[in-house]
Amino acid sequence: MNSRPRQLALVLDHAESYAREDFFSGPCNESALRLIDCWPDWPANAIALVGPEGSGKTHLAMIWASAAGARVISGHALATAEIPTALATGALIVEDAAAAADERALFHLINLAREENAYLLFTARPAPATWPAAIPDLVSRLRALPLATLAAPDDATLRAVIVKLAADRQLNLDEAVVGYLSTHIERSFAAARAAVVALDNEALRLRRPATRALAAEIFRDSSFLR
Repeated sequence: MNSRPRQLALVLDHAESYAREDFFSGPCNESALRLIDCWPDWPANAIALVGPEGSGKTHLAMIWASAAGARVISGHALATAEIPTALATGALIVEDAAAAADERALFHLINLAREENAYLLFTARPAPATWPAAIPDLVSRLRALPLATLAAPDDATLRAVIVKLAADRQLNLDEAVVGYLSTHIERSFAAARAAVVALDNEALRLRRPATRALAAEIFRDSSFLR
């Protein structure tokens, strides 16, 4: 067990793909995906993607960024950002928008986007109506934002994700392994990807097949456990 931290650290070096074909659609996110795919026919020029960590918000945002030529900024960076420059391409993603400390900058951004017919995509865990804001007009604008809500993946989607990720690495997992992983990792796409990478790396290192027994050895005391 002493080598486990070193094995799991390998996961951090695995690049995550944000390509459209690598997004796993299911009941937990299909309405959000439809909204992203229907751009520019959005119900408003600004929308919000909300959901728990690992639910796919950033992946969907990057799919839209590729389609719309959007720039990306964090909510924390709004306070020092040149708002007109940030909107230069006509499309902007604000990641973790609920953390925007400068509500005047956020208010200015929303107003300027309206004036310039630019598009905004906000990502956050909580819904915009709960974001900290004291400016009355900003509060009303946040409450009016159309929402695309993502949930943690359901069991069927999580299993399908694990199978697909394993296949991409030429790793054949039987039902016992898939079932073990789906019930012992955090219910998120990010955790599924990290678990498959960790299992593959350990199987290669030990020159053992990726069995349920090996999965249990890796994840018994790891942070992937629920």
